[in-house]
Amino acid sequence: MKVFVNGMPLHVSDDATAAAACVQAGAPARISSTGEPRAPLCGMGICYECRAVIDGVPHERSCVIPCRPGMRIDTDA
Repeated sequence: MKVFVNGMPLHVSDDATAAAACVQAGAPARISSTGEPRAPLCGMGICYECRAVIDGVPHERSCVIPCRPGMRIDTDA
């Protein structure tokens, strides 16, 4: 299916999470307050390192949200 990561169209598998789409696109989920790129760490929604704006909703935990066709995932990277 096609999703958009930071505006870039990307084809992902039907069982991909939003975090997996970010990794596939080479986009960190967010930038820390000290300027470091952050990526999914725990993969189960506990650490909050994978937060992204998903379909306009900020601070979503991308590792627990399955991709949907046309989903827009925006990172602050």
